[in-house]
Amino acid sequence: MRPFLVALQFLTSLPVQLAVPPDEREIGHSLAWYPVVGLLLGGVVFLAALILDSAPPLLGAALLLVLWVLLSGGLHLDGLADSADAWIGGLGDRDRTLAIMKDPRCGPAGVVAVVLLLLLKFSAIYSLLESGVPIPLLLAPVLGRMALPLLFLTTPYLRREGLGSALATHASPKRVVLISVAVLMVLLVVEKSSLFWLMIVAVVLFVVLRTMMMRRLGGTTGDLAGALVELTETAVLTAAVLV
Repeated sequence: MRPFLVALQFLTSLPVQLAVPPDEREIGHSLAWYPVVGLLLGGVVFLAALILDSAPPLLGAALLLVLWVLLSGGLHLDGLADSADAWIGGLGDRDRTLAIMKDPRCGPAGVVAVVLLLLLKFSAIYSLLESGVPIPLLLAPVLGRMALPLLFLTTPYLRREGLGSALATHASPKRVVLISVAVLMVLLVVEKSSLFWLMIVAVVLFVVLRTMMMRRLGGTTGDLAGALVELTETAVLTAAVLV
């Protein structure tokens, strides 16, 4: 149970208190529970959408986006901002890209990336509410967090310290597969028609972004992992509206 609580503590702003700080092994094992945390977050956002059914779609979309950001604590948005600054400011150079990514300050590229992503996400949420089909609000957080175990299990981690290093070193592939399959089974019960296509969108985006990471850096970082979550969520929501 502790690995799940560790995942919940890291990925959300929920008041989870652990009597003893997790060790690196527990942090690594928590990676398998990321899809479950995504299911929890998606369930809360989806339930909120149902509650706001009678509200004007414009206001409902704004409230849901605020709720979404607050639940995640803006964790992955920070990773997106740092990644955008580094990718543009790095000018194709590996060491320069990693150095900028480590800088806690947010540059103009990071601000623009976050603004554009939130604009896309807001527009997609509005369109889903207006059409009366909010189920992608449940699917997007799950698929976004499913991308994280896939990334850490298939891509070299470039930092020697921090939570990402523990995730990459101590993750259990068997637990990741078992829990991810269980979560997918739950999603299939809830939604069958669009899940397959949205999974394809998420997988294609993952392959593209991972290829970019490997070509530029030869691996990944925590900031890039956060950017992957945000971009996957937004791509899934956008595809749900367009398709």
